[in-house]
Amino acid sequence: MIDHMTLHVRDVERSIAFYTAALAPLGYVVKTHHESTLGFGVDDGTPHSDFYVSPLDEGAANSVPNNAANDAANGTAEQPHGQSSQQPYAPTHIAFLAPDRAAVQALYDAALAAGGHDNGTPGPRPYHAGYYAAFVLDPDGNNIEAVVDWSHDAGFAVPIKTAQ
Repeated sequence: MIDHMTLHVRDVERSIAFYTAALAPLGYVVKTHHESTLGFGVDDGTPHSDFYVSPLDEGAANSVPNNAANDAANGTAEQPHGQSSQQPYAPTHIAFLAPDRAAVQALYDAALAAGGHDNGTPGPRPYHAGYYAAFVLDPDGNNIEAVVDWSHDAGFAVPIKTAQ
């Protein structure tokens, strides 16, 4: 069971504004503040946050992809096993549980209005029977998903077509 996670972002103020708006349809609010890191969680009367947004350190924010062509272009000495001395920023995928299809749509709409980019309109997905989700890219390119908990509600069952 995961207690919480932290997403490191390039522009923390921009991302806090984005997530404040995008997660509001799921009942998320800012609950904790630790220096430049903010914790979001469901407004349940407790101080527990399960999703944090924190600034990416400057070295990582400005790093280049780990490959020989970029190392040569940037004059970076090659490390053992082809490792660059800098690590690239790698976008992350995060799925937020939605209580129903309307909340999936609401998160999708709010995220787009807050500056996100469409990465999959709300609808059924072929992953599993009843999987209903939407995908939006946040300002850093992280893939944010809202998904109905299809495993607990047979009412959302969607038949899956299999290759024959």
